[in-house]
Amino acid sequence: MKFLLAHANINVTDMQRSIDFYKKAFKLTAVREKTANDGAYKIVFMADEREEFMLELTWLKDKQGRYELGDNESHIAFITDDFDAAYDLHKEMGCICYENPKMGIYFVEDPDGYWMEVLPPRK
Repeated sequence: MKFLLAHANINVTDMQRSIDFYKKAFKLTAVREKTANDGAYKIVFMADEREEFMLELTWLKDKQGRYELGDNESHIAFITDDFDAAYDLHKEMGCICYENPKMGIYFVEDPDGYWMEVLPPRK
């Protein structure tokens, strides 16, 4: 028996704002979407060029206010082939929320407060 990772879900308060953020910050594209017949929810799957693992963005019509993220210790990590250019882009976007120069990583915060880790290429 084997398992393959398919996707990770985060709930968002403004779907278009989140789509725009992930397109700009991580070059993800929307590859699939589903909207409830009654408009109660919308789901958009975002993926990189490989489409092996997706980020599922879920918007719920009846959700009021921000999501409670607790200590926000969970995160999704992105590996970039150009760490310096990625850092410059995220700095320009104003979304870097934590840096760890000793480890050579940093985190960005998306519009709903989720943290995404940015890693240099693996050696």
